[in-house]
Amino acid sequence: MGSPVHRVSMGDTWSRQVHPDIESERYKQTFDVERLTNILDGGAQDTALRRKVESIIHSDPEFSLKDNYFLTQSECYEAAVEKKFHLQMLAQRQGWAEDSREAYYAYRALSGSLGFSLQHIFLKALRSLGSEEQIAKWVPVCNKFQIIGTYAQTELGHGTYLQGLETEATYDAATQEFVVHSPTMTAIKWWPGDLGRSATHALVQAQLICSGARQGMHAFIVPIRSLQDHTPLPGITVGDIGPKMGLDHVDNGFLQLDHVRVPRENMLSRFARVLPDGTYIKLGTAQSNYLSMVVTRVELLPGITAELQKACVIAIRYSIIRHQSRLRPSEPEAKILDYQTQQQKLLPQLATAYAFHFLARSLLEFLHDSHDAILDRDFSLLPELHALSAGLKAMVSDFCTYGAELCRRACGGHGYSKLSGLPSLVTKVTASCTFEGENTVLYLQMARFLVKSYQRTQVSLGPTLQRSLPQSVAYLTAPDLARCPAQRAADFFHPELYTTAWAHVAARLTKDSVHHIQTLMRSGADEHEAWNRTTVIHLQAAKLENHGDHFNPQASDPENGSLRKESPEGVFCSVPCGAGWA
Repeated sequence: MGSPVHRVSMGDTWSRQVHPDIESERYKQTFDVERLTNILDGGAQDTALRRKVESIIHSDPEFSLKDNYFLTQSECYEAAVEKKFHLQMLAQRQGWAEDSREAYYAYRALSGSLGFSLQHIFLKALRSLGSEEQIAKWVPVCNKFQIIGTYAQTELGHGTYLQGLETEATYDAATQEFVVHSPTMTAIKWWPGDLGRSATHALVQAQLICSGARQGMHAFIVPIRSLQDHTPLPGITVGDIGPKMGLDHVDNGFLQLDHVRVPRENMLSRFARVLPDGTYIKLGTAQSNYLSMVVTRVELLPGITAELQKACVIAIRYSIIRHQSRLRPSEPEAKILDYQTQQQKLLPQLATAYAFHFLARSLLEFLHDSHDAILDRDFSLLPELHALSAGLKAMVSDFCTYGAELCRRACGGHGYSKLSGLPSLVTKVTASCTFEGENTVLYLQMARFLVKSYQRTQVSLGPTLQRSLPQSVAYLTAPDLARCPAQRAADFFHPELYTTAWAHVAARLTKDSVHHIQTLMRSGADEHEAWNRTTVIHLQAAKLENHGDHFNPQASDPENGSLRKESPEGVFCSVPCGAGWA
């Protein structure tokens, strides 16, 4: 892809000049670019800090990306590990704390191509599920990289359905140990990053068995490699799963456990514990053990959105400097961004990237507001947080994957070259549609929350109920609208119109799905069969719940087409098929 920067040789030095086409476009803006930048960064001070960190990173030759697209898989992994440790040493010299803004900006400047990214997930799970004593024991050794942690949940035979995980952790009261075991081939842990070559410890999600009863999924810290020579410990079979579609810098691995013993203290015990005699004490809800996954999904959103942001920057800059054909026979070839078809491809993706940026920030704030309460065993916000994290992770990754691929295609043959940066962005964001939960399954988790919320509206109606419903689904109690409230073209410039429209459609589909379940059950189907036979409607309702709350419905769903109906004034409104609005 053509570069937006001209490099002009001047003896032994190089000067950087902005491409004249880009420079001319930058003079046309009708808004304060610096102010918008400050808003995106969270304030002028954050912008200054980000630029300072980026300057440090980009001036360090150890972080050069010039050879990235010419490395083998093993070389990518080795380079990612080297950059991770170089960054750790740099952070120590600069005084950047582990979870500081500086560390975040440095990670973002390096496009996330660093080793040991699962150490972060390991620590998040530890802080979410571990007791204060366990946090005090394990966090310092992680931060000093005296151990390297990974998060082992997905198995060869089970992923998003956590209740189906087969790995077992059976308590032995005689030795006060848990025996962690993979009873079948499909119970082998499969896909955890940093497991293939790097990790010394794994946070293993397993089915707890104590006092002869199964107690559900719990988290256990399991040593898997020797801290002396890094060889697998007894009972451990571990390795790399091999080449993937992308993410070559990550050593995704497999883990088979053959009656591996770990101390009783290695079960994370904020929400449940096992006493020395094997007595099981439940301190939370069944869902509280999923808190680490909820936190991970929420914190993934900015990174997923960043892939679409980068794709938009590359494609739009390219569309400014690439000239193709003539708009008029007497004129030179036009910038391809001057063509309406190119604008139609790219500008909605840019708008979506902005919307998702603020959406991710909003959900992070909700997480921060509710996280401490959940750790203190106030679980009132957990169902809504779980539903939003599931549904929005699915929606954001779906749209960003679709948008990044559209940006790649918009760059023609140059977009097919790895050197454009676009193919790696597409493969990276494509993975997000599967990791931390397959999207269809996540949408259906959101749908269960919607169904339960609507069913509450059927028990009792009125202001008290509306106040008791979570804010994100309060629209379920709004009055039905028979017609679109727009009266004139200017009404379509008001975001409230679109919010109302999507709330109407989402509520209608949710009600339809509940009524369909009820009809099937009255005709003899049990609740499970009725749910399965209604999942297509559930899926539509869940998608519309996400879409309606957070961004302009004119950005159509990549999977579901939109039906455009003309109003009496000749104004087109974009609403999903079957919405029922006149």
